[in-house]
Amino acid sequence: MKLLVRNLSRSTTEQEIRILFSAHGKVTECSLVLDQLTGKSKGFAFVEMPDESEAKSAIAALHETRLAKNRIRVKIAQK
Repeated sequence: MKLLVRNLSRSTTEQEIRILFSAHGKVTECSLVLDQLTGKSKGFAFVEMPDESEAKSAIAALHETRLAKNRIRVKIAQK
């Protein structure tokens, strides 16, 4: 299941996101979206979790929680 993580701090790294979601299950892919010109974070990322129940658990546990002073939003990514 592909998840969209929004409202990330510009300083949050892909590794931090992977660690955060790995606490709720297996993460097969984590990609922080970067601005092509500056190379800096655009403030959102995609996380791929193969087990649907683990992904839903991560959404329930992490949506509206704080990461680097920002209240992140987690939902199922649109196809």
